[in-house]
Amino acid sequence: MTTDKSQEIINRLDSLLELERQALLQGDLDKIPALLEEKEALIDDLNENIPEEKTGLQELQVKVERNQALLDGALHGIRKVAARMAAFRRIRRSLETYDESGRKRTIQGDVERRVEKRA
Repeated sequence: MTTDKSQEIINRLDSLLELERQALLQGDLDKIPALLEEKEALIDDLNENIPEEKTGLQELQVKVERNQALLDGALHGIRKVAARMAAFRRIRRSLETYDESGRKRTIQGDVERRVEKRA
């Protein structure tokens, strides 16, 4: 393989990692799956045609690690939101509190499921 071809793959992967970073920073997580497919294809191409000089690869490694940290942060945030929403759902069904003597007490919530029609 020529150095030009490997450099072209490195450049495309570099641009793709920048797009991925922007999507993560903007919270546009819908773009991530498509970018991931393209990134995997470029990495496969790069693995088949490893360049002789590794300088460009080291820069890509730094960007991959940076994006991974951003992705980990996004996933952590999503998990926190999901846990918070689950807590709100539990509270709507019942509320756990303590009485004056310190005993745990559960107050059942009555969820009324009906739609009121108004003219």
